[in-house]
Amino acid sequence: MEQLKVIVVGAGMGGLTTALALRQAGFTVEVYDRVPELRPAGAGVSLWSNGVKVLNRLGLGPRIAAAGGQMQRVSYRASDGRVLCDFSLEPLIERVGQRPYPVARTDLQQLLLDAVGAEHVTLRANCVHVEQDAASATAVFEDGRRATGDLVVAADGTHSVLRGSVLGRLATRRYAGYVNWNGLVPQDPELGPATTWAIYVGQHQRASLMPVGGGRFYFFFDVPLAAGLSWNPGDTRAELARHFAGWALPIQRLIQRIDPHTTNRIEIHDVDPLERLVNGRVALLGDAAHTTTPDLGQGGCQAMEDAWVLANTLLTTNIGVEDALGRYEAARLPRTTEVVQRARARADMTHGIDPAKTRAWYEELEREDGSRILQAIGNTILAGPLG
Repeated sequence: MEQLKVIVVGAGMGGLTTALALRQAGFTVEVYDRVPELRPAGAGVSLWSNGVKVLNRLGLGPRIAAAGGQMQRVSYRASDGRVLCDFSLEPLIERVGQRPYPVARTDLQQLLLDAVGAEHVTLRANCVHVEQDAASATAVFEDGRRATGDLVVAADGTHSVLRGSVLGRLATRRYAGYVNWNGLVPQDPELGPATTWAIYVGQHQRASLMPVGGGRFYFFFDVPLAAGLSWNPGDTRAELARHFAGWALPIQRLIQRIDPHTTNRIEIHDVDPLERLVNGRVALLGDAAHTTTPDLGQGGCQAMEDAWVLANTLLTTNIGVEDALGRYEAARLPRTTEVVQRARARADMTHGIDPAKTRAWYEELEREDGSRILQAIGNTILAGPLG
């Protein structure tokens, strides 16, 4: 297609990956975000091989390998520390052709921002709606500024303002029933091996340690709780100690080592799969298009897949922008719908929505040698656009 100008609203993981892919395709790209500075939500990203493959294709392979953690094994443990199953990731890596690289969000965002160029990103630009006609699309900002291009990519996150411009309706976020605390701590053998993703399960709760770059663990805790409960960051250790009383010693040590003021507390939500991702010259991307629970670790990876597919549909048609965006929607809608639905089902199973199913899952883990888990992860990876 002829030289295009693309307006990207949102400078998160999806927006920056999209900007990079489109610039490498030869298009002019402007990125806008409402925030005064880029501070990513959440501490870590479980970047599985399908996301890494996109970054490889964009020339960032060596940088993500250096920034990511060397995760070699997965270990499921009961709340008392007893090993339920423990297995190597090597069969998965051999099958899909790429190692995963769990990474700190700030490291990933900086890597993407460096590749895009900070000069192409405008902050303090709060986009409130989009206008379009037969030849262009315009992002309209709260302060009256306007940015016009051949298309607008709405990558403005789970609370997307522009989602309604595509759907013609509001899409309500759904509380998934649990609260997640997450952050980063220095690696230490007293917490667990530096190359193992450890997941402790019990009482419909989870506690996890995943290696990321810089000699750190990304940790998270999940607890089923009512939405809207008050929270004081200074009480974080005491609250987690209460929820995880009696759990294994590494979890007790972890609770004492976290920094309460850099620990995130998030009420986990998703959005029912959308019926469309495109309206004319406006396309939804990333969390704006498919907000999912983190239970498959695919949120960031799906945004990266979106970016790659969008750039290629724009490159591989000369019929027009709307045709290319229709092809993007046709490719991405079934894929992301399945991921959202599977993540929701796994969240329900993990967090005791049906206690009998959660109990059966715990029992299944004790009989697991890793093969079924690796098969499921591999199937998800290989269903992506880069195989």
